[in-house]
Amino acid sequence: MNVQGTPYRTIWPDLSDPHRIHIIDQRQLPHKLEIVSLKKVEDAALAIRDMWVRGAPLIGATAAWGMYLAAADIPARCNMQFYFEEVYHLLLSTRPTAVNLKWALDRMLTVLRDAGDMDEARLLASRMARQIAEEDVWANERIGDHGVELIREIYQNKQRPVNILTHCNAGWLATVDWGTATAPLYKAHLQGIPVHVWVDETRPRNQGASLTAWELQQMGVPHTLIVDNAGGHLMQQGKVDIVITGADRVDAEGYAANKI
Repeated sequence: MNVQGTPYRTIWPDLSDPHRIHIIDQRQLPHKLEIVSLKKVEDAALAIRDMWVRGAPLIGATAAWGMYLAAADIPARCNMQFYFEEVYHLLLSTRPTAVNLKWALDRMLTVLRDAGDMDEARLLASRMARQIAEEDVWANERIGDHGVELIREIYQNKQRPVNILTHCNAGWLATVDWGTATAPLYKAHLQGIPVHVWVDETRPRNQGASLTAWELQQMGVPHTLIVDNAGGHLMQQGKVDIVITGADRVDAEGYAANKI
């Protein structure tokens, strides 16, 4: 997505230095945009554990690139299988509630087990980390393509800006790009469908205020920041047309769950 008119992703490899992966340090938002370089697997683990990055999809992508950094810096004369098992468990311990974390690490470890030497390990790790990141972007954009039709239908029926309520940050800062909950509203905005977003501040970390509101501002999407308890009042007053949020877990019957 765009920051002051410049397109960004939340994580990307340095094209000139294979030992650097860049991320946005989300602890600094909304006050400043700070790009941090991850140079070793321990940097990736720290970034996940201390919430420089957050959001399950982005955590998964960061862990995948962390495994790549480990592959790019394999100690001489080491047992590669044992080495990658250790790296796997180091990264897995950083945020066990993020379902994408183990999923991404499992995929990375599977391909690395097939590596015959260090050079092949680096190549396989780079390919899989890129694939995991690109799959996330593709999936989020597809969410947007499906979700924008719901927003379009509301607009066609009401013939006024569509009021959308969201909570926390399931935006592009929580993914590699587009976001999950925000993808439909970004698609709507880019397609000229007028929307207005109610943004819950989302205590205790204020991720709605610090991250979602900042995202929407950068993209030029009309929005209003509200205290968390105002959502019910706005619904009661008929000022919410649709609620779009993310969830840590959704079960087979459609119930959603999230941690605090």
